[in-house]
Amino acid sequence: MTTARAVERALYDWAPRELAESWDNVGLLVGDPDAPVGRILIALDITPAVVREAADTGCQLIVAHHPVMNCAWHQVQTLRTDDRQGRVLTDLVRHNIAAICMHTNLDAAEGGVNDLLAEKLGLSELTPLTEEKIGRIGTLKCEIPLVEFTHSVIESLGCNGLRYVDGGRPVRRVAVGGGACGCYIPQAVAAGCDTFVTSDLKYNDFLDTEGLNLIDAGHFPTENVVCTALRDRLREAFPTANILCSTSHSREVIQYCIKEK
Repeated sequence: MTTARAVERALYDWAPRELAESWDNVGLLVGDPDAPVGRILIALDITPAVVREAADTGCQLIVAHHPVMNCAWHQVQTLRTDDRQGRVLTDLVRHNIAAICMHTNLDAAEGGVNDLLAEKLGLSELTPLTEEKIGRIGTLKCEIPLVEFTHSVIESLGCNGLRYVDGGRPVRRVAVGGGACGCYIPQAVAAGCDTFVTSDLKYNDFLDTEGLNLIDAGHFPTENVVCTALRDRLREAFPTANILCSTSHSREVIQYCIKEK
């Protein structure tokens, strides 16, 4: 039987710690590094439902993309059960479930979130979008209209819908950024891209950007592509472990209400 430390080491071989952004918090964040691990649950986020699922299925370890604590949006200063994040952390400890989180290092890694996203959308000839290797730029086999490409994005990623603005160009040279990558719009423009697929775009991103098709395909759909890759890599590295993808956190959580024309 393997250990949480061994799983962390295997994941760092794929997505080294030094690739993570300075504000990020990656690696084994909860649990005993040397505790035996025979069953692992993979999820994009460690939610209360994911912790319950791990406990109910006898998992000793959760491997997630988003950090469960002490990153830019989960600053933990107290550990209280009347707080959602406190409950998640105390439930992990109560059930002896360790947590490993691989975030921006897995975004940047070769074969990580952004390579997987680009390949899912049919892009080839991939290059990094930024110097930090966040995002990718690739090309479609042939030029297609924007509306046709938006339908392809929804189908490929399993989106419930998406938001977009038409920059007046057909789609061929595409930048992608899994998760919230709106800050890299200038890099996509500078690289001569006609389209940028990312998520969590702001009103002014859509309003102010010119000559670039912007597609907000949602945070979950643009990043959840990594979960099956995590499962498959860990199955290869630890063939005696039982490694599962979460069923409680496996679908887009945002719903869209569309006005009929």
